Amino acid sequence: MQTSPNNEPEFLEEEEQEMFEHFRFEVDPGQEPLRIDKYMTAHMEHTSRHRVQCAIKEGFVQVGDKTVKANYIVRPGDIIRFVMPYRRRGVEIKPQEIALNIVYEDEDVLVLNKPAGMVVHPGHGHYEGTLVNALAFHLGISQGPDGEDERMGVLVHRIDKDTSGLLAVAKNDDAQMSLARQFFDHSIERRYVAIVWGDLKEDEGTVDANLMRDPSDRLRFCTTDDPEKGKRAVTHWRVLERLGYVTLVECKLETGRTHQIRVHMSSIGHPIFGDERYGGTEIRQGTIYAKYKQFIHNCFEICPRQALHAKTLGFVHPRTRQFLQFDSEIPSDMSALLEKWRKYVN
Repeated sequence: MQTSPNNEPEFLEEEEQEMFEHFRFEVDPGQEPLRIDKYMTAHMEHTSRHRVQCAIKEGFVQVGDKTVKANYIVRPGDIIRFVMPYRRRGVEIKPQEIALNIVYEDEDVLVLNKPAGMVVHPGHGHYEGTLVNALAFHLGISQGPDGEDERMGVLVHRIDKDTSGLLAVAKNDDAQMSLARQFFDHSIERRYVAIVWGDLKEDEGTVDANLMRDPSDRLRFCTTDDPEKGKRAVTHWRVLERLGYVTLVECKLETGRTHQIRVHMSSIGHPIFGDERYGGTEIRQGTIYAKYKQFIHNCFEICPRQALHAKTLGFVHPRTRQFLQFDSEIPSDMSALLEKWRKYVN
């Protein structure tokens, strides 16, 4: 038997809709015929048969390149893969008592409003003080880096450190597998609000452009016209309020690629205000006068991060199968920035 966990790279900040291998099993030559759910339970420490069955039910277990059912009989030489649409942790989870802004909670799911500046997952220089550390304390979970029970995979999606907004948390196996499948199938409703540079010509539009890593900067992404490169990404946007040299827009995600909204809006000439990585901290529109430059400087001090907020989140509840939708208020720093621009325009 062989296992091969994937470690999370430094540059991953948001969710990506693709499958990541968590475990791989090569069935021994002398293995007797056995149901795959029983085989995996026997070979994965601290993991229940129920969890394995949940993963199989949602299509996260493959033999070769094909998904299988729980009654599949393993055979010598089979390559069994347990894949999920997020990377395995690879770091120790330390519970920390950190305040959480919980919007909704029941026995299966939890929805919270993440503040800007909070890192979601431990790693790459942020091993404490993250949202997952706070959730570990709230849920009473502690786990080492090599634990095979991926209960701390409760967060099946993520948003950037300096993006605020709503996140869904799974509290048990069934909920985790159900939400992971919904995110992978793009059936989750996600709407963001952003303040972008410039006055968009149309009232609404769609950016459909593949995203790939920027060859000159591994921390950035860029669009590409080459259909063989990158991954398809689709963002639908509409204007909410025009404020002269900036615009408040709503962005609806059809896919969920890393930095998707930030890259897409920048690619059409309207980077998110304050987004240093994608040109949002440059004065893109306006006058040449010193008074205007000082005004922009003051704006950056009011909201010293990309003006992007995950405002709306909707999904089918794993147990009741009812569609739940949550909406959050625009945070105070973005609200103050909007008010400053409204006064400037008027």
